[in-house]
Amino acid sequence: MSEQASLPLHPLDPPSPEEIRRAVQILREDGRLGENARFSCTLLVEPPKQSVRRFSPGDAFERELRLIGYDPEPSESFDARISLSQGKLASFETVARGQAPLGFMDFLKVIVTIKADPEWQAAMRRRGIEDFDLVQVDPWPIGGYEPEELEPGTRAMRCISFLREYPSDNGYARPIEGVIAYVDVGRERVIRVDDYGVVPFPPESGAYDPEHVGAMREDLRPIEITQPEGPSFTVDGHQIRWQKWQFRISLHPLHGLVLHEVGYQDGDRVRPILHRAALADMVVPYGDTSPMHSWKQVFDASETSFGQMANSLKLGCDCLGEIHYFDTTYLSWNGDPVTIPNAICLHEEDYGILWKHTDMHSGTVEVRRSRRLVVSTILTVGNYEYGFFWYLYLDGTIQMEVKLTGIVGVSAVAPGEHSDTAPLIAPQLASPNHQHLFCFRLDFGLDGDGNSVYEVDAEPAPKGPENPHGTAFRSVATPLRSEHEAQRTADPARNRHWKIVNPEVKNRLGQPVAYKLLPGPTPTMFAAADSPHGKRAGFARHNLWVTAHDPAELGAAGDFVNQHPGGAGLPEYVAGNRALENTDLVVWHCFGLTHVPRPEDWPVMPVEYCGFSLIPTGFFERNPALDVPPTKHCSD
Repeated sequence: MSEQASLPLHPLDPPSPEEIRRAVQILREDGRLGENARFSCTLLVEPPKQSVRRFSPGDAFERELRLIGYDPEPSESFDARISLSQGKLASFETVARGQAPLGFMDFLKVIVTIKADPEWQAAMRRRGIEDFDLVQVDPWPIGGYEPEELEPGTRAMRCISFLREYPSDNGYARPIEGVIAYVDVGRERVIRVDDYGVVPFPPESGAYDPEHVGAMREDLRPIEITQPEGPSFTVDGHQIRWQKWQFRISLHPLHGLVLHEVGYQDGDRVRPILHRAALADMVVPYGDTSPMHSWKQVFDASETSFGQMANSLKLGCDCLGEIHYFDTTYLSWNGDPVTIPNAICLHEEDYGILWKHTDMHSGTVEVRRSRRLVVSTILTVGNYEYGFFWYLYLDGTIQMEVKLTGIVGVSAVAPGEHSDTAPLIAPQLASPNHQHLFCFRLDFGLDGDGNSVYEVDAEPAPKGPENPHGTAFRSVATPLRSEHEAQRTADPARNRHWKIVNPEVKNRLGQPVAYKLLPGPTPTMFAAADSPHGKRAGFARHNLWVTAHDPAELGAAGDFVNQHPGGAGLPEYVAGNRALENTDLVVWHCFGLTHVPRPEDWPVMPVEYCGFSLIPTGFFERNPALDVPPTKHCSD
């Protein structure tokens, strides 16, 4: 496809290669960047909701990109806004608190700097390591636990290392325990090397490829998924239509897989549900007390621009069926656009029974098969993979499922040692307890922008004359009228969920139309609120936040999370305690899982799942999937 053919046709289309090149050119011609400046990411400045809704194909529209990066000469992160429509620099700011996300060149320079450092080399030799090419260095964000020697504003990282037996080996099987190096990224110098003492390497290999695993199972027969008449969806650029759904997609550098302008065809009109739905940030706080892990609380999305780490997905491996792929283009460290082919996968899959009833009197049976539309991407961040799967169902349900796999963090331990904060997963190999906590930003517009939120609990009715046996229970809805009231925690024992309603639009029963946010079983963050973990990831203290809509409030932990001391994002957004009733609002849902590692997680972790669902609750007049036709097998 030519670059001209890839130019945006809609205001929400992601930046094209040509737009990225032009934006970089405009910024460089302004002369504010040094020769060694490096870019972290480019973000589309999405236009206001109303202008998107007024847009018709062929209309002209404004395009503005943010170019974010780091300039080592003044040792400053920058945030530049480029008006492509006007062909000029709209604004240029240096980042006062925090740093631009870390990128490929940061990681590369840190690794090269460490391996050339005499103090680090001496620590390796104390462990019998002479071939530094076989040492795998893993750089980590340093935020919240900066060493005393670090000057304010210094861009820095903390690094740990592993030993590979051969270049393609799984290095995580042999942690180089006790050695932590701190690196000044801008000046390319090692600040210091901590050595807590030599620990023997674990004795076993962690290789997991077929050659090393050994005999494979021989009784798995092929599964083929075919759609002889083709898939049921249609794709027009980045717009997707499937059954009664229509929406747009993009892959954002910080927010990952985004759904835009989600609506459902109900009769002769498309009813809006969500303006934008995407990850707003995530944090992985570690719960081990050892010096190798106690500081870990990485924000895999905002500190590393993880949307740029999307895998190129392969048929039969990552996706199965009749697939439509979408490429994505990101801004590389040197200002060039880089395209990742097949970064997003779109397909349908069977999902069992949609609805069924056997009439015992007449003997008639009506059953319908369910299917769902799957939009997915898989991102690799260091040792871990995150799969993000949006599912849309025939009955109006929307589901987000996160699939977590990859390789768990590890420590080498001496024979006979063990810890209740880092369980053993293999001989002399431990893995620290940790959490994966995600915060999704759901910008609702349910049949219009005047929405409200209720917390709904199931409660037993008091025993009395009307409930003599004490068996009755009821659903109690409590309005969340302000941002302070709307900081809530999940409670599965009460079947707690949150209902987003439009009080001005009623269904035929006189009830306001609604969707409910149904959380899965999910924790909040265990780390103390006044810890570095807690200060930087304040969003993880609650499972629900609701804010009045502000297009500038996109990140759950703020705009520049890397090396930010904390307090930004949701805790800051709700400080004004804005009113929430019958207004344009945003729902933020925080969920995740607590991972206490087990031997079965090694050497590669089987997928774990977490997520949530958005389910119509009085949004439709009756079951919206009654018109799904029976399959041929059921109608014969």
